Amino acid sequence: MNTPEFPHPLSVPAPPPGPRKGCGDAQGVREGGDSALNAGRRWREWGELGAGGVVDVLVVGGGVTGVGVALDAAARGLRTVLVEKHDLAFGTSRWSSKLVHGGLRYLASGGVGIAHESAVERDVLLTTTAPHLTRPIPQVVPLLPEVGRVQKALVRTGFMAGDVLRRTAGTPAAVLPRSRRVAAAEALRLAPTLRRNGLRGGLLAWDGQLVDDARLVVTIARTAAAYGASVLTRVEARQVTGDSAQLRDTLTGETLTVRARSVINATGVWADRVDPSIELRPSRGTHLVFDAAAFGGLSASLTVPIPGSTSRFVFAFPAAHGRVYLGLTDEDAPGPVPDEPRPTDTEIDFLLDTVNTVLREPLHRTDIRGSFAGLRPLLRTGGDNTSDISREHAVLHSPGGPITVVGGKLTTYRQMAEDAVDAAVAHAGLSASPCTTKRIPLVGAVSGAARDRISAAPLLIERYGTEAEAIGELAHRDPALAEPVAPGIDVLRAEFAYAVSHEGALDENDLLDRRTRIGLVGDDRSAALPAARLAIAASRR
Repeated sequence: MNTPEFPHPLSVPAPPPGPRKGCGDAQGVREGGDSALNAGRRWREWGELGAGGVVDVLVVGGGVTGVGVALDAAARGLRTVLVEKHDLAFGTSRWSSKLVHGGLRYLASGGVGIAHESAVERDVLLTTTAPHLTRPIPQVVPLLPEVGRVQKALVRTGFMAGDVLRRTAGTPAAVLPRSRRVAAAEALRLAPTLRRNGLRGGLLAWDGQLVDDARLVVTIARTAAAYGASVLTRVEARQVTGDSAQLRDTLTGETLTVRARSVINATGVWADRVDPSIELRPSRGTHLVFDAAAFGGLSASLTVPIPGSTSRFVFAFPAAHGRVYLGLTDEDAPGPVPDEPRPTDTEIDFLLDTVNTVLREPLHRTDIRGSFAGLRPLLRTGGDNTSDISREHAVLHSPGGPITVVGGKLTTYRQMAEDAVDAAVAHAGLSASPCTTKRIPLVGAVSGAARDRISAAPLLIERYGTEAEAIGELAHRDPALAEPVAPGIDVLRAEFAYAVSHEGALDENDLLDRRTRIGLVGDDRSAALPAARLAIAASRR
């Protein structure tokens, strides 16, 4: 792989000192709030928290829902503190399919409400809050002999229903084109390794895709910080009640008790550890990681219907760092919740067997470069199959306990956060502005012609939006930072430096596994580890 060239960007002024407190308008992040997360800010805000006083909202959990809650509360003018035991996006939020789903699959089970909500939130992400981190992606269902007339009709009907969802959500066709049938030649252009024998074309629809789910979480957290929220990682919450928690700094062992007018439990699959009255039934979703070459330059989500199901598919889609992800399973995951779930052999075989039904040359285990699995925090119901459990979220409040927000999906995190903060405001009688997060662009947000005016490399703009100029400036000032973190890896050392100074990365695992996704491939992780350690060491000098 050739090392990309990064042109010298325009000089970027340093961020103003100190976080801005209180509520701001939709342009506030760009106009004055300090969004930088780093060790210095963490120590300062931990010290301020220990000085006493009551916060308005204490958020426990640093996944997408937790940071969404922190942004919503801070933007309403509430004094907000978020604590996370590990790192931002440490849990389920970094193990998603990296897709911004419009909710199509939920129509098959009658979930019109969540389908519409998903389509609306997809539109918000694509057009307003995160156009720099999201993009339209075509999804193609190949019409091979195994896809019979009935199944073809069901898929086509579903895609047409997706068009209706898009229109009712207000998403223009210029952003997400309408679905259609395509000829075999176009299906092969989108998915070059498809079987040619018997290929009758394909059914094409459009959905949204994230540059990266962990990057979305970090960006939301930075936006919350710009509105005055304190975002504290490596802080464990214990003895959590409806108005207090004991906090422990896992780096120093120091503890303190914080009082809060409202406490919100946004810990996902660990929600029942914070509030034992919550009953969850986690479901495991597994993905496999391949080199892009294994799929011959895939430029769409190759979508393969699962035999016997009218609403479930296995799909392969292009991902960051020259990779393709193949997913997704939906398996019951009883028992203790691990920090890092692992795929099972059965799931790996299922994914390979399913995708191989449409490929010219079958993929084998030796082609797999990495894998990951995440646990969905589903509410326990009487159903036998986790794939049939509703993905609707719930806001729960047990007597004397915190407000818990659970269920849902990554796409709808903003609505989940709004509902949780609404509940906190109502319960605690807080004086707060109305929710404005539908109109708040996240840090770096840029779209359209404005993107072309950013003086930075396209790959940096894709990952950071307007923040790409600051990273390019780092590389310009120090030629060593303009080098890749390891040969053949499309991440600059300047990105590691920026992750430490602005994105709250505190150790090499944060850099390799969450600020970038280098760590998904073991060989790449080993190659980039020295650069990650060097970046952390440089920040401590």
